[in-house]
Amino acid sequence: MATTHPLLTRARALQPLVRERAAAAERAAGPDAEVVRAMAAAGLFATGVPGELGGPACDPLTSIAVIDAVAQADGATGWVLMIGTETTGIGAMHLPGDTARTVVGDHPDVVICGALNPQGRAQAVPGGFVVDGRWPFASGAQRADWFWAQCVVVDGEPTREVLEVLLPRQAYDIELTWNAPGLRGSGSHDVVTAGTFVPDSHVTRTRAARPGRGGALAALPVTSRLAYNKVGVATGITRAAIDHFVELATSRVPRFSRAPLAERPRAQRALAEAEAALGGARGFVADAVGAVWDTVVAGGRPDTRQQALVRLACSHAVEACARAVTGLYESAGTAMSDADHPLARCFRDIHVVGQHLMVSPHAIDDAGRVLLGLEPLSPVF
Repeated sequence: MATTHPLLTRARALQPLVRERAAAAERAAGPDAEVVRAMAAAGLFATGVPGELGGPACDPLTSIAVIDAVAQADGATGWVLMIGTETTGIGAMHLPGDTARTVVGDHPDVVICGALNPQGRAQAVPGGFVVDGRWPFASGAQRADWFWAQCVVVDGEPTREVLEVLLPRQAYDIELTWNAPGLRGSGSHDVVTAGTFVPDSHVTRTRAARPGRGGALAALPVTSRLAYNKVGVATGITRAAIDHFVELATSRVPRFSRAPLAERPRAQRALAEAEAALGGARGFVADAVGAVWDTVVAGGRPDTRQQALVRLACSHAVEACARAVTGLYESAGTAMSDADHPLARCFRDIHVVGQHLMVSPHAIDDAGRVLLGLEPLSPVF
């Protein structure tokens, strides 16, 4: 993982603020406004913005490390950053030139979130589209400046054409539907819009058109990109869980015991296994993602095996992190009856990360098929 990039330094500098506001964000089921603006001002949402728009166009491992640093302070805030990073970076590659410069290039602190699942309906009209839709799991939308929403084009009836529309904050409402046990502070509520006109200048077609800019980042398979950033959330949460467990184990004497938790073999084993799982997860992801990155930087195109290894590494990493945090949680004893304990929050958060399609266990099975010379079953592999 990268350790010296200026954006990583800025992310680490924000950790105290993120930790301070984490509990309040969880209670509110939405990200803290000051934290989001501070991350935006530090340029953290712009890690994937192309150089043509003045962005840093960070390599994948730097992007993962920045997300990891924020997730160490709070997993839900790391998730909001991850979604914003992906949406801002990929959107900036596809938006028409003038719009990309106005929305992103002229505003390096812009916050864009989105949902690349076609839950909207777009009806063509002169100069653009009229859009209706509801997009669930819209992480960070409460604090975003724009929402990038995928739609099916309708012409009386739905067609096979899919496109995305960029909606300013005043053009959509948020319905408070997010009630998950983990990542509550991400505010992954529903975004709703009805009868909204979107001009052609704010329309993209990521499924049908190549990115207009972006260099090596634009050459990365989008499924790889949507998988590896989520690893940063999982590894950050796991690093935090380990640190919280060490603090607890070295300071707490369990009931009916005269020795601290640290002297219990079960606690020692759980900690050792968690460190090994985290190190192995990070290493495998760095190898697989690094190989794909080297290929695109050299002007090549990653083959199916390389893409399979990326998806395998990412889903395996999230699964390994979940097991590691579970082991720590179970070894912590009755201290975990306090839902506000930071280790308890890590436990809740890590199990929601693995429910996302891009890092769910099915990718491990599909990767095995590819490595055996078979076709993957998932259409988003």
